[in-house]
Amino acid sequence: MGSVLGDLLPLAVGVAISPIPIVAAILMILSRNASGTGTGFALGWVAGIAVVTTVIVALSGVLGGSQDREPSTAESWIKIALGVALVALAAAQWRRRTDREPPGWMTAIDEFTVVKAAGLGVLLSAVNPKNLLLCVSAGVTIGSADLSVGERVFTVAVFTVLAAASVLAVVLGYRVAADRLRPTLDSTRRWLQANNHAVMAIVLLVMGAVVIGKGIGGL
Repeated sequence: MGSVLGDLLPLAVGVAISPIPIVAAILMILSRNASGTGTGFALGWVAGIAVVTTVIVALSGVLGGSQDREPSTAESWIKIALGVALVALAAAQWRRRTDREPPGWMTAIDEFTVVKAAGLGVLLSAVNPKNLLLCVSAGVTIGSADLSVGERVFTVAVFTVLAAASVLAVVLGYRVAADRLRPTLDSTRRWLQANNHAVMAIVLLVMGAVVIGKGIGGL
């Protein structure tokens, strides 16, 4: 299980340092309904990561077969395809690195309810292509490994906590020390908004190379 956790760590870090969710979390806790929307967004973010990863783990287990404890050729090619998709997204993000216009929904966050905030958290973690591919890659990694059901549940939980750590840290940290963190969070938000595409391009390129390497190693 230790080797699987090692393989999951860079993928979890890739999700955790995604700029847009961090910016969204900061905007939530700086909004008029800070307590409700911040908590709702964090819960939606965690739920989206956990659900997508769990579903892919289950599908990967079916693909590999209950008696097949070695990564199948199909699983290896799936990893390679996911890695190529991540590299392609990295190239697209790099081409847009000079675009610093924030998404339209960011300007409406002050009007968000708890339900809307939770829905946005789910969308950014489970539907957004960049994070979706990283969660799918993690699910394939767990599902194709020689793990018991309990170990798979544990590894999914560890991946979810690590991947959600940045958003959770923002929301929980603000609850503990709102006044002290406000200036730091606001400057962090501005930097991430300005460098969103460049940061994601680098993250996706590294993650894509890691996943492709794992896929090639299983052939």
